[in-house]
Amino acid sequence: MSTEATEIMEPTLWSKNGWTARVIKNEDDDGWAVEIRKTGIPEPVLISPWVMGRDKKTPKPFDASAFATFVKTASEVLDRSERQRDAALTKRLSIAWEGKWYEVKLELVPDEHDPHALLSAVDDARERVASYRVAPNFKFTRDTMNDWARAGFPQP
Repeated sequence: MSTEATEIMEPTLWSKNGWTARVIKNEDDDGWAVEIRKTGIPEPVLISPWVMGRDKKTPKPFDASAFATFVKTASEVLDRSERQRDAALTKRLSIAWEGKWYEVKLELVPDEHDPHALLSAVDDARERVASYRVAPNFKFTRDTMNDWARAGFPQP
C-alpha cells in the first residue's frame, strides 16, 4: 500500500498527495508553527507561523483551505529554489556572427564522481550547431564564445 495514497486529516496533522503539514512548537516564542514536508525531500520545504486556538494555548486546527494555502506556498518555494539552482548551473550568451544570432550555453553537471559541463550552441533557427562535453571550469566569456563562433564551433 502506498503511503501517498493515505490521507490524514487530523487537527494538527494533514497529509495528502505527497504533502504533509504538521503543527510544531515554535522555537522562537511561545506560539506554534507549521512544518510543510514533501515526500522524498528530507528537510522541511517550509516552516511558517501558525495561530493559537481560542483558548490561546493550543494551536488552531487545520482546515482544507489552510492546508491548500500551505501546499501552494511550499510548491512555490520549491519552484523558486529549482530556478535559482538552474540559474547557478547554467550560463547563457547571445552572440552574432556572419549575420546570424547564436545562443551559446554552458550547463554545469555537478556529478560527484564525474563533474563536467555541456557547451552548446544553437542558431537563430533553433538548430543545434554544436554540443560538447567540457571541463567544469571551462572559461565561458563573451570573448571566448565569439572566438569559438569565428572558428566554426570546433571541439574546444
